[in-house]
Amino acid sequence: MSTPEAGQRFSGLPAILLALTVVLAAALAGMLGGELYARHRANSLVADAVRCEAQDSATVSFGTTPPVLAQYFHDEYRHISVQTAGNQIRQAKGMRLDLDIRDVRLNKGSEASTDSKGTVGALDGTITWPADGIKQSIQDVVPMIGSIVTGSVTTDLGAGTVRLKGLLNKATVKPQLVNNGLSLQVVDLEALGRDLDTDSVQRRLDELTAKVTDDLPLGIHLDSVEVTDSAVVVKFSTRNADIPASSSSECFGSL
Repeated sequence: MSTPEAGQRFSGLPAILLALTVVLAAALAGMLGGELYARHRANSLVADAVRCEAQDSATVSFGTTPPVLAQYFHDEYRHISVQTAGNQIRQAKGMRLDLDIRDVRLNKGSEASTDSKGTVGALDGTITWPADGIKQSIQDVVPMIGSIVTGSVTTDLGAGTVRLKGLLNKATVKPQLVNNGLSLQVVDLEALGRDLDTDSVQRRLDELTAKVTDDLPLGIHLDSVEVTDSAVVVKFSTRNADIPASSSSECFGSL
């Protein structure tokens, strides 16, 4: 026959196991909740910065392996993808940005530097600018020709050009990479009854594209520009880039 003391010890064992199980479950729930919060917070911070800079909403996704909390504590982020909504990038209407960023390493503590916050292993990006967006941007920003190209807009894959037409007028521009920036080079400009200065038109077009691709950070270089059946597509990239210790953009101040 068991003694009362033995019975009490035996009856207490399941309670201890139950208590340990509850504590473990609570810890796991806390870790899960922390991970969900960390992921949401990280996504929101980056999306807000991109939205501020591009003036369009953005979707951000951090890689799932390892968890974002682990990435945060190790100051290493394996994979971040960013996609804007495609409404605009600044004054370039209809433009969409896709970013694929890998192996971000941040400097902290003794590794911190006044010159660099860390490094980006690889960044690959794509700018997609639909033909209709180019037309709308020209109408908004370059009124001297925007008012005459109110009709159709088409692309010519063979010539690599975008054609904009009005009732009796037309303009043709050729997307090119110039000094590591995107340029819409005026190829043809016809405006019935109007005397248009091609140099002035080109200057206004350059001002439009400069707001998107001038002064690219992180050593980013434009790799290619292609005219498709419906858009202009620009590819760009950088490798093993230093992250500046400070940024002139207020949009990234909270990162």
